[in-house]
This record gives sequence, C-alpha cells and structure tokens, in this order.
Amino acid sequence: MAKDLAVVLLLDCYGELLTDRQRDLAELYYNEDLSLSEIAVMHGITRQAVRDSLRHSEQMLHETEQKLGMAARITAMRRCLEGILTAADTGDLPRAAALAKEGLARL
Repeated sequence: MAKDLAVVLLLDCYGELLTDRQRDLAELYYNEDLSLSEIAVMHGITRQAVRDSLRHSEQMLHETEQKLGMAARITAMRRCLEGILTAADTGDLPRAAALAKEGLARL
C-alpha cells in the first residue's frame, strides 16, 4: 500500500471527523511512519484490518475535502504567502503587495 502523503494534510484538517480508532491508526501510519504490521501488532488486530481502516478513513477524508475544500484553500494560501515572502526578500514590494491583495481577495 503506497502512502498518499496528501492524506497528511487531510488528516490535519479533518482528522477529528474520524472515529478515535480510525484517527489513531491513521496517525500511526502517516505521522509516525509505522508499517501496517507494526500497527497491527500494537492494536492486536490483523494487518488487513489496519489496511481496511486506513482505506476507509482515506476515502472519508477525500470525500470531505471534495465537499469543503479546506485543504486546497490552505495550500493556496501557503503558496501565496511563500510568493509574498519571496517578493519581499528580493525587495519587490509592489509585487509582494499585489500578491497579498490577491490572496485576501480569495478569502
């Protein structure tokens, strides 16, 4: 099972919508970088049960993102801020101001 690292941001945004067990398994897998087998041993369940829980959690997180779009907005704001900081660091203050104005308009 290949890790979809975009799920880390979704977990940060929407993790509280998961059950405690789903959130715990997802955090161990994505944030603590434990393997499915390691998580299974810790929780006394099968590797397949961990995988199924993760798949279900990922599906729910992606569906929530499709409806709310909060992670996409955070990513866009982060890119905008990086552009503002780069422009300010290079002394291009008019560009920094324009990016800030553009970013505020999107909120």
